[in-house]
Amino acid sequence: MIVMGVDPGIATTGVAFICEKKGQLNFLYAKAIVTSPSLSIPARLLNLVKPLRLMIEKFQPDVLVLEHLFFNTNAKTALIIGQARGAVQLTSAMHNIPVIEYTPLQVKTALTGYGRADKSQIQKMVKSILKLPKILSPDDVADAAAIALTHCFSYKMNTKRLVKSV
Repeated sequence: MIVMGVDPGIATTGVAFICEKKGQLNFLYAKAIVTSPSLSIPARLLNLVKPLRLMIEKFQPDVLVLEHLFFNTNAKTALIIGQARGAVQLTSAMHNIPVIEYTPLQVKTALTGYGRADKSQIQKMVKSILKLPKILSPDDVADAAAIALTHCFSYKMNTKRLVKSV
């Protein structure tokens, strides 16, 4: 199973691909897609979608995972991130790839066992689990990898439950 983790944003979108096969996790690729603030929002969204499509065509993920969005302070930020999320989800739908969302609590718990883990703890776990030489950067890329790993762990647990219940 190839999992595409995405941490969407209008300025920077983190993308990470992880392959899970027979319980082994392999890091395939990660990238930050950066858009220019001098462009209009529609142009920035287009500059986000183009590389996403190329990556999807190259890696052919089985699933795309996102962090569940919830904002309770800045509505403008939520709206702009929502537009980026919509562009990511549309791109996924155009390639018939299912989208699954996880809450920040689920990501933190899956990677550290502690729902209040901070960003540096998550980044260190991503590095350790994937046996990377250094912490992924920028943060958006590390977050995308964390979300992808969360799905790998959740999928594995759900599959075990299904097998046991049969």
